[in-house]
Amino acid sequence: MTDVTSTKSARRPHHWRRDLIELAALFTAVAVADAIANLIGHQPDGPYLLIASAVALTATAAFHTWWARRHSHAPPPGAESEPAVHGDAPSLDSAPGGTVLWRMRTTVRDAPGSLAALCIVLARHRIDILTLQTHPLADGTVDEFLLRAPATLPAAQLTRAISEAGGSSTWIERADAHDLVDAPTRVLGLATRTALDAAELPLALRQLLGRCTIHSLPAVSISGRATGETAPVEGVLEETVMRLRDPSGGVITVERPYLPFTPTEFARARALVELDARLGPRIPRSEHVLTLPEGNAITVRRADRGDLEAARAMHDRCSEQTLRLRYHGPVRDADRYLEHLLSPRFGRTLAVQTASGRTVALGHLLWDGDETEVALLVEDDWQRRGIGSELLGRLVALAVEAGCESVYAVTQASNTGMVAAMRALSLPLDYQIEEGTLVITARLGATPVRSLPPYEQAER
Repeated sequence: MTDVTSTKSARRPHHWRRDLIELAALFTAVAVADAIANLIGHQPDGPYLLIASAVALTATAAFHTWWARRHSHAPPPGAESEPAVHGDAPSLDSAPGGTVLWRMRTTVRDAPGSLAALCIVLARHRIDILTLQTHPLADGTVDEFLLRAPATLPAAQLTRAISEAGGSSTWIERADAHDLVDAPTRVLGLATRTALDAAELPLALRQLLGRCTIHSLPAVSISGRATGETAPVEGVLEETVMRLRDPSGGVITVERPYLPFTPTEFARARALVELDARLGPRIPRSEHVLTLPEGNAITVRRADRGDLEAARAMHDRCSEQTLRLRYHGPVRDADRYLEHLLSPRFGRTLAVQTASGRTVALGHLLWDGDETEVALLVEDDWQRRGIGSELLGRLVALAVEAGCESVYAVTQASNTGMVAAMRALSLPLDYQIEEGTLVITARLGATPVRSLPPYEQAER
């Protein structure tokens, strides 16, 4: 939406005197033609003279029309030096240093001309408005823009210009090509992802509302005690905090300290949560059959609370040392974590099954506010066969797909298997050790992560 408002009206002044003279000339010509026709019409060569006169008049009229059109469209003297576009701004495509995308939100008075003032300022700085959304408030309007601006224009300068044009509480951040999708299309896409997979709801809310922190607070703690976390069915909006009732129990809390939520955003978030509640528990049912180097076939698939009994049976077959490395606490409490870990609300879980259908490994990708944790558990008899690395690679690929910037694993410094699996990702790693606890963070960024295993694979 580029401002191309002309500085002067395109209409030219109407020369009524010239029209009057042309009309008088026309009547005079008709009278003269009639007199000539009466005079020579009765002569022997009269008809031929009339035909010749008609041809001459037609040629004269055609020449006059051509001449008038050519000269009436000529620009007035000095017009070539007048600007045709507001601000006389060159094209953005020729801007030195290229262009960048910005997402900007500002609050203006709910009065005629407020939005026009912002558009004039943006045009003055050679900024193209790609999309615009309005969020009505009780005492104003929040305008949200997707802008394409010259790369040499600092964000601080743009914010000052918007403030001078009447905008307040202005917030701006860099955008990318994904933001070019219009709002209705983006919301429909998020709704589709949520409908296919219950684990997508927290991610869909984060992408819908921008940079925010989302916490799923269960109604019952891991120890079995009621947490008292609840919210009304219609939810609660408190400026920078949303509280929505979780369909699976508890509360979903969304926080964005730097920018208050609008009623429009609250309504969209409630619609996604209501969609999730109506569809009930669900996960994709695709399975991947892999052949290990030793020849054994295993199946990797998504898991949920329906796999609780199989997961507990795997716990019973694991040694205390394996459980201690995984849960970092008393082994007797291991089963308590499973219901939380297998809930799609808190992340995604991958299960590995043998040809006989026995679960021998679990991999978890857990949403932890702004961060994402990965965790692995492989039954003792199936360790050192590449299953852990296979699960970890798939979990990291899921994290990349979800738009996570990094993932971290919490383990013990003596857990060489987990350390080796993280290093096999070929990603930049950060290590932090505190009292024997090792936290390894993999920074995803733009580094490609292999999504296919080195083994023979088939999907069914």
